[in-house]
Amino acid sequence: MPWFSDQLRAAFRLPSVVALQEGRDLSCEQHRRAMWGWWERVDFLRGAEEAAYRELTAPDAWVPYPDTEPVLRALRDRGLRVAVVSDFAWDLRIHLAHHGLDALIDTCVVSYEQGREKPDPQLFLKARADLGDDPRATLMVGDNPVRDGGAAACGLRSAHLHPPGGAPDR
Repeated sequence: MPWFSDQLRAAFRLPSVVALQEGRDLSCEQHRRAMWGWWERVDFLRGAEEAAYRELTAPDAWVPYPDTEPVLRALRDRGLRVAVVSDFAWDLRIHLAHHGLDALIDTCVVSYEQGREKPDPQLFLKARADLGDDPRATLMVGDNPVRDGGAAACGLRSAHLHPPGGAPDR
């Protein structure tokens, strides 16, 4: 099965596919075009783009890390408010609800709804404003120092869960 991932990686490096990825999370339509433009260049996905997209965006398609729920519950129990800032091109709340996490999140700031992508500091500023928090009392926890760099750019302290390119298990 490694040829599956080899084909996906090779197609993703094509200049035409790379160009389609620019701004893909700014809208549902742009994301769909970007993904289809990539997948139509992969033998085993050609002709199945719609089914693949349905699978990608299905409520159970995204699985939280095993410690997500206990951490969110502990934060909630301590009276801390939580925001999610995400580069999603569809409503990630369906995934949160599917896993019973939606009640543990106070606000979601999602790229396609804001017409902005990380690391745009405005996304992090909106999350902070939605929470009503003092930036000095806010900690942004992320998994990508580049994409999440917008938090530091607007004065938020930041922590990253794992090094870029790492394979996190939690």
